[in-house]
Amino acid sequence: MHQSTGPKLVLYLASSSKAASFLSLDCWTASLIFSVNLILCSGCSLPLSTALRLSVTETLFSRSDDDVIIAKENIYMGLGLGWNLEQEKGTCHSKKMATSTTSSDSFHENELECKEIIIQQPHWRPECCIYKVPKRLREVKMEAYTPKLISIGPVHRDIVALNEMEKLKKKYFQEFFQRPWKCQAEFENIVQKNEYNIRHCYAPDISLPKKEVFVEMILLDSIFIIELFLRTAKRKEFGKDDYILSKPWLDEGIKNDLMLLENQLPFFILDELHHHIGRSTSNHESFLTLACTYFLREEKKIPIVNNVKEVKHFTDLQRYFYIPPNLKTGKIIEHLHSATKLDSAGLKFQVCKENRADRFLLDIQVKKPNPSEIFPRFNCSWLLPCLPCLKCFWCLDHLQTRLVVPHFVIKHGAEDLFRNLMALEQCHYPLQAYICNYIMLLDFLINTREDAELLVEKKIIAHSLGSYKAVALMVNKLGQEIVENNSCYYDVAKDLNDHYGNWWNKNIASLRTVYFRDVWRGTATFVGIVLLFVTVGNFLRPFVFHK
Repeated sequence: MHQSTGPKLVLYLASSSKAASFLSLDCWTASLIFSVNLILCSGCSLPLSTALRLSVTETLFSRSDDDVIIAKENIYMGLGLGWNLEQEKGTCHSKKMATSTTSSDSFHENELECKEIIIQQPHWRPECCIYKVPKRLREVKMEAYTPKLISIGPVHRDIVALNEMEKLKKKYFQEFFQRPWKCQAEFENIVQKNEYNIRHCYAPDISLPKKEVFVEMILLDSIFIIELFLRTAKRKEFGKDDYILSKPWLDEGIKNDLMLLENQLPFFILDELHHHIGRSTSNHESFLTLACTYFLREEKKIPIVNNVKEVKHFTDLQRYFYIPPNLKTGKIIEHLHSATKLDSAGLKFQVCKENRADRFLLDIQVKKPNPSEIFPRFNCSWLLPCLPCLKCFWCLDHLQTRLVVPHFVIKHGAEDLFRNLMALEQCHYPLQAYICNYIMLLDFLINTREDAELLVEKKIIAHSLGSYKAVALMVNKLGQEIVENNSCYYDVAKDLNDHYGNWWNKNIASLRTVYFRDVWRGTATFVGIVLLFVTVGNFLRPFVFHK
């Protein structure tokens, strides 16, 4: 338990002889001792008013009131503090009268003790990985963190609206033990042996039930999840008759609830219970593979997690799906221009090729052509925004600075998922908040409807929200109340700002806006330039080719 490390102040006048020698001091010596007392008291955690009451007034009760008050007044005037002389006289007189009526016990009369106030704080353990969403995040969108169909774990187990799914849990529980593997008691023993570690996975502010209820809850929820994953892996066998798999809306809703931060079980207990199944059957598929298959059933590739011990729970597993290895963090991004401004400066937004199996959502890169770095004025890629017909020349397109971004699909439940991933990072990964960095980067790029429209047209973002304005609004709201300590996109932002700040790129952007805003204006500008050269050539012909 954490205890205060500040100094403790205890004033003792244990014997009458010491008290007598102390009381024989003159007023100026008493003032000096009181100053020391005041300094010591200011070093402890007590308020100043409490420290003052442990002063010479209480100790020198046998001295005359005027001497003590004068000593205090001198000290307070030296410290620049206010002092009410008449009020102190009345207080001192009252204390003296109260002292004369107390018990004759010399120990209580001569001993003054400053007791230390101990405030017990919750003890955070390194195993802690399941948290309550911070209040400031929950207030932005409360329903994003609350399960809608099923409760897993202790946080939302008392919500009445979720009690209907408890019957379905028990049905799955019974059918699980009808299979030819070991009895229920053996699985219950596994949970009981790990009860201590399971409890430590939950944050101290989460109320946990007593042992019997806790073990029963963990076992029921764990078996339900394992049975659900097993049935999903063999959907062809169970799909038609299963209550969940036969209803897509229910199947999708339960999957979304299993990804919420407050609706989690520790991953290790699920893995151990599933491993116990494999000992008695020919099932050699790991629980991690089952979990990836369940959550990524529509994906073409299954990400590889090197160590199952790294996964804390399903929310943490979702985070691993998006984060590339070896990400490096830098400073916080203070400013970045919007997507439309960067596009006007000649930056090309390019979606990552879908056939790249090693690309993650957060793997954003700036590709610079070498000629443009050395000779930016001779980079002919500036002709592409002005004359789109020149895009057939691949060399010009290759010389253009590109921002390569993986495809981001905003579908049903995506906002809630990212809110929970960001809440996990705010609580558990404050120095590795890569999902938060990604959302904040999008927040910089998307400020208006036009920014969202540009990224959708470039196929970087795909959505089903109905409008470009809804996309911009969703991204901007995701960044509310998010605190960053660093960013893994600092170098990317720096390169983009440098590209926009280049004077050549700005001039080309101005040229494009004025003379090549659309096809007709660009064609007219091109024809005008050709006519200008023809006119100048005809004018110079008599002088150059004269006989």
